[in-house]
Amino acid sequence: MPVITISRGSYSRGKEVAEKVAAELGYECISRDILLEASEEFNIPEIRLVRALHDAPSVLERFTHGRERYVSYIRKALLQHIRQDNVVYHGLAGHYFLLNIPNVLKIRIISDMEERVKEEVRRENITGEKARYILRKDDDERRRWGLRLYGIDTWDSRLYDMVLNIKNLSVEDAADLICRAVRKPNFETTPESEKILDDALLSAKIHAALVKIAPKSIVTADDGVVSISDSEGLSDIKNDAFNEIKRIAENVDGVKEVIMNMHRKTDNHHSVNPFHNI
Repeated sequence: MPVITISRGSYSRGKEVAEKVAAELGYECISRDILLEASEEFNIPEIRLVRALHDAPSVLERFTHGRERYVSYIRKALLQHIRQDNVVYHGLAGHYFLLNIPNVLKIRIISDMEERVKEEVRRENITGEKARYILRKDDDERRRWGLRLYGIDTWDSRLYDMVLNIKNLSVEDAADLICRAVRKPNFETTPESEKILDDALLSAKIHAALVKIAPKSIVTADDGVVSISDSEGLSDIKNDAFNEIKRIAENVDGVKEVIMNMHRKTDNHHSVNPFHNI
């Protein structure tokens, strides 16, 4: 069965749509629990991680390799969840992490600003002017978050299979359209899509294990054969670091072989070909 990701703004009723879809299909509905998993591995209080979602992404820069660690841990947690299949995920950048996995239906929920303002006024007991300011600020922060952390614009409709404007649709209407779409053969889980997901999950596990010592590493996997390179093209990896990266990767469950696409320094500081004696 497929996976559904729902991208939404605040007070766009996207959370309600996600929960309704999950109930209709009998799927697990996840969002906050992903943050909890990441927070535990990130070793910072959950409240600080949640606050970071609503502040400028520079918040994460207070931590050593904060941006890379955050992205790596969230990716791993999400992929572990969806490996179980039958999942609706509503949260930031789900479509980014699952971009190349074919059995994922990617949805964007948008809503009329005036309707959102009314909802914010009702919930927070504030003026319409104040509500409009908060919503615009939140929209801008979410957009900057996507651009800064993932290099994507969450407002780009090309990232989604379907964009639903909730203005003229009820939650039930939107959920019905999504349920109809996800039942199409295009989104069925196949052996090919399972392999793509397994490879992505293994890569994510390895990157999460390496991120503190090699935050810029690029990890790919194909049936347990893992390739590790450096996004900055560094050619002066010290022997100790080179060997430690390889050792950590080899100890991740499911790894059959590790190919190091990095050069390393020998004791006399000459680079050696990383494809020899691996």
